[in-house]
Amino acid sequence: MNSSGEYFLKTYLDERKNYINEALEHYLPQADTYPSVLSRAVRYSVFAGGKRLRPILCIAAAEAVGGTKEKVCAVACALEMIHTYSLIHDDLPAMDDDEYRRGILTNHKVFGEGIAILAGDALLTEAFSLMSEFNSKEKESAVLRLGVIHEIAKAAGIYGMVGGQTVDLDSEGREVDFETLQYIHTHKTEAMITASLRAGAITAEGSKLQISEITEYGKKIGLAFQIIDDILDLEGNSKTLGKKTGCDGARKKITYPSHAGLEFSRTKAHELVKSARADLASFDNRADPLRMIASYIVERVS
Repeated sequence: MNSSGEYFLKTYLDERKNYINEALEHYLPQADTYPSVLSRAVRYSVFAGGKRLRPILCIAAAEAVGGTKEKVCAVACALEMIHTYSLIHDDLPAMDDDEYRRGILTNHKVFGEGIAILAGDALLTEAFSLMSEFNSKEKESAVLRLGVIHEIAKAAGIYGMVGGQTVDLDSEGREVDFETLQYIHTHKTEAMITASLRAGAITAEGSKLQISEITEYGKKIGLAFQIIDDILDLEGNSKTLGKKTGCDGARKKITYPSHAGLEFSRTKAHELVKSARADLASFDNRADPLRMIASYIVERVS
């Protein structure tokens, strides 16, 4: 990506991130809302930083089909709530037992395991409460929103993220085949990334062809994103990433590099991104943020 492209993407990501943060501030309870320990725990993890990738992808997909960030704001914020809940629970001693996330202590290290579990539960539940709110002017879009809620629920649950995380946890320390690795990656990470994009395109009333092409794009960048995360766990800087590296090897997790090697993994990620960008060939320049985000994913280890 050239310097002008880098500037455009940085500006776009910063603007959309700030927009999401302001909206989350509006949607989430204030720190003194009773019970305050729960409100503080929720806010601690939501506002700990992060790229806001999933809500930004939701907005970018909506804009690519002619929609606006305002139209998908609630859904985008709900996606970030779901993502944050998953991180809080992943960090627990019963799961990955991590001490740091985004450069600060994990939720359970600050608030205790019980409150951390409840904070994750609260965020997941509030996400669906937020997405299911309608005013009198939105009655015509209720069926559309219901479809989006179903998509996100499926991607987050047994047949998506939670299913992938289960197989990942169950596979630690065991010899597993490539099909199992593929299942973990496509369910644990790719499912919610694809759902974020589809949610944006559907809410913005994109055509069936546009939604189909954005779906294919999502599947590819979602898998590429997880492959790059696998590589960064081996080669990344813990200070830059905001979390400890080398954890996958220590836990004997199955990853792309451990199964197929670093070079194959890099090549595979680049191929996926190239193909994902090709899926957007029929879109005009409103899809440029999606094209650049795809490239940015692999440039993290280039």
